[in-house]
Amino acid sequence: MKRSLLITAMFGLTLHAQQQKSMGSVATTDAQLSGGLEVDGQRARLITNASVTAKDHTAQIDLDRGGDVQVCATSAFHLLRSGSGDALLFALDRGAMVIQTASRPQDAILTPDLRFTMLTAGPLNLRMRVTREGDTCVDNRGDGAPVLQITEGFGTGIYHLSPNQHVLFEHGSVREVVDHERSDCGCPGTTPVMVAAGTTNGTSTPSPQQVAALNPFPAAQSADLSTAKPAVPIAPPAGNAQPLALTYGDGTTTPQPTTAAQPAPEQKPVSPIVAALPASSGPPPPTPPGAHDIFHAIGRFFKRLFGGKP
Repeated sequence: MKRSLLITAMFGLTLHAQQQKSMGSVATTDAQLSGGLEVDGQRARLITNASVTAKDHTAQIDLDRGGDVQVCATSAFHLLRSGSGDALLFALDRGAMVIQTASRPQDAILTPDLRFTMLTAGPLNLRMRVTREGDTCVDNRGDGAPVLQITEGFGTGIYHLSPNQHVLFEHGSVREVVDHERSDCGCPGTTPVMVAAGTTNGTSTPSPQQVAALNPFPAAQSADLSTAKPAVPIAPPAGNAQPLALTYGDGTTTPQPTTAAQPAPEQKPVSPIVAALPASSGPPPPTPPGAHDIFHAIGRFFKRLFGGKP
């Protein structure tokens, strides 16, 4: 009887020890934590069903089996046991994460819409991002990376993701796949930038060709700030004024820039006699008789009428 009780107690202690085995640890200053935890100073051991929400920077979970999980800033992540041994289930609610560890056959990865399982073994270097609309970016890096089988949580679609394949599942559907996705799926700022051969002030800078390759949609065009400026139209002249034109001997006419309208200079009144002069050259016409000559002719007429001498 005593021997059976002792065996039962030893079995219970062994089971308790297995249940308390840690999956990994994370700094308490990097994330908000909940679930089965053991806190020791500034680090928390993740025992079971642990929830990790990163603060305003990346929170790194060091896995006890080797490797780590980088939970990107403000992302919500869960770590659970999967199957037997040290197999794990990695679940991403929102945001982005990077998993770097040797895969296990019973490992699984979950998003709100998709489930990833291992078809082959290999080092897992997986970058993943989930947007609010459900768009899921996945980058399965490495020549020896495992082949992942992806199934829909609420459908029957299946997709096989090969090593070094970088895709985007629109709206979390394996039927809407953008192959050769170019955006980074992991934490912002983790992708190295290509560097040009030349240097400026001792520091290397990307060439225009490399910048264009990294960013196929330049900011100037996306913000409607094109480098080519439209021609500025010339304002029409004010009033009825017409632009000045120069006519050459061959009959071609070249318009000249129009200047602001200037007030016409004040003109002095012209004598009616001068204004009536014809434009043709030649001697001027005789001047009409003045008023004195007219009265003199009338006086001579009356002298003749009454018998006076002219």
